Amino acid sequence: MFNNLTERFDDIFRKLKGRGKLSEQNIKDSMREVRRALLEADVNFRIVKEFIDNVSAKAIGTEVLKSLTPGHQVIDIVHKQLIELMGSTNLKIKLHDNKLNKIMMVGLQGSGKTTTCAKLASKLRKQSLNPALVACDVYRPAAIQQLQVLGKQLSIPVLADEKQKNVLRIAKMALKGSVNSDTNLMIFDTAGRLHVDEKMMKELLDLKKLIKPDYIFFVADAMTGQDAVNVAKEFNDLLEFDGVILTKMDSDARGGAALSIKAVTDKSVVYVGTGEKISDLEEFHPDRMANRILGMGDVLSFIEKAEANIDMKEAEKVAKKLQKNQFTFSDFLSQLQQIQKMGPMDQLLGMIPGMDGKAMKGMKVDEKDIKHVEAIIYSMTQEERDKPAGINGSRRQRIAKGSGTSIQEVNKLLKQFEQMKKMMKQYSNPKFMKKGMLPF
Repeated sequence: MFNNLTERFDDIFRKLKGRGKLSEQNIKDSMREVRRALLEADVNFRIVKEFIDNVSAKAIGTEVLKSLTPGHQVIDIVHKQLIELMGSTNLKIKLHDNKLNKIMMVGLQGSGKTTTCAKLASKLRKQSLNPALVACDVYRPAAIQQLQVLGKQLSIPVLADEKQKNVLRIAKMALKGSVNSDTNLMIFDTAGRLHVDEKMMKELLDLKKLIKPDYIFFVADAMTGQDAVNVAKEFNDLLEFDGVILTKMDSDARGGAALSIKAVTDKSVVYVGTGEKISDLEEFHPDRMANRILGMGDVLSFIEKAEANIDMKEAEKVAKKLQKNQFTFSDFLSQLQQIQKMGPMDQLLGMIPGMDGKAMKGMKVDEKDIKHVEAIIYSMTQEERDKPAGINGSRRQRIAKGSGTSIQEVNKLLKQFEQMKKMMKQYSNPKFMKKGMLPF
């Protein structure tokens, strides 16, 4: 996410931070590079111009030029301007469990609407809501079946009529059925086209008038950059949606859509899709995204992911075991599997301050390596997992053969396990938990 832009900004601001004093020319030169970086990230030209003008006006001032840390001052100005650009105030979704809430999803074909409907339903279900998915895309082949598969996977009802081609009748059927059910949230999956056309927009407007949705979300593929922004503007002009959901953000190294869409439509990005799993839908926080872009990490999102996916009681047990030197390979396997639930490793590392695109460039996080580790542990007996020190040469051969790996990989894991135990034991020591004290 934003890797290309992060790398460019890192190069630009490293030069600024290396100077004891800054002249107006230094700032102008840096802003010229920032401008080029934003344009290469596929940010709208008009928005780039306004952004540079705003930053320059604040940076070329007495306070910055005479500051003892002028480079850091400029970075702080850019940081604040990025937050403002993406929306300093976010849309707060207010849904109530004592009424029927309705959300309408719109966008072009191929933007990921159907999958996003399921992701959103799964996310909002955790807020004491009982969602149902309504299949109103009667044109795209297998759209209804796709929604039904996703609904079954999540145990969420899907309201559909494969023989009916009238979208308004399907919506009426769904609304009528909700009267005698415990459903208090309906998410309407609508049809898209390859481009904005009159027939599609009329159908969406008629559907909006009928269901009176609490929220309309425009779903866009982040990788299409300015195309997504232009289409968003057309949809908003005709339909007036409430917020944006950007999909495939994990594959978008540029970030032009995320940086432009608020300024063009005056509507906030509400969620971003960060992977293919149903759980890969994150709330969009402009301040956290600005941190990521400038290589400052995103610790709050990391903590939220940890809280949502890691069993804290289990983590406490592990901490006690570490203190008593009783941490085993079974504990390690359990912790590894919980961490994997948080998402791809490269995404998690990207949330740690200092682990920007440049720092991670040579670091390839191969998920296959994790599978190899799991296979090696599964090939151990319970005794070997509990007492790895007793794993001799013949046992290592057997484990390697059973896991489909090499003896070198088994040896490497055993060595890393012992090193990790020492490090984790030190880190779990209460004296290191005091503010400002870390073992590394």
